[in-house]
Amino acid sequence: MKTNGNFLCSLCGQTKPVATSGGTGYAKTNGKLICYTCCADINRTQMIATGKATLYLTCEPQSNERLDKGRRTLGKVSNWPGTLSFPCHTRTGKHNIAKVRYDVWFIGPDGKKWHGVTYGDYTQVCHCKRMKGTP
Repeated sequence: MKTNGNFLCSLCGQTKPVATSGGTGYAKTNGKLICYTCCADINRTQMIATGKATLYLTCEPQSNERLDKGRRTLGKVSNWPGTLSFPCHTRTGKHNIAKVRYDVWFIGPDGKKWHGVTYGDYTQVCHCKRMKGTP
């Protein structure tokens, strides 16, 4: 519910201001307003339960020095509002349709290794999965 520039988060029950720059400060799902902090909690819980997530990749420019096992660039993967994020290593490869793919590796919210892939240069959507065989 929104009133006088504020909204009530339907999960945590806190009254928070509607943002005036960038995003709104809330997500709307099933007609309910949820603050970005609660969005991070939902995303974290879903990642742990399903072992999958759709996140957004942000990379630093490619480095000439090799980092860990040939990975060349640092970056981060995050949920849409950026309230849940993980630092990652990235490697650029080739793709037969999108021309380029970005592979990322990071430690997820469950403390396990995760891998994600972004296809093409004109998107940040990163399809992530918990790696098999990780303790």
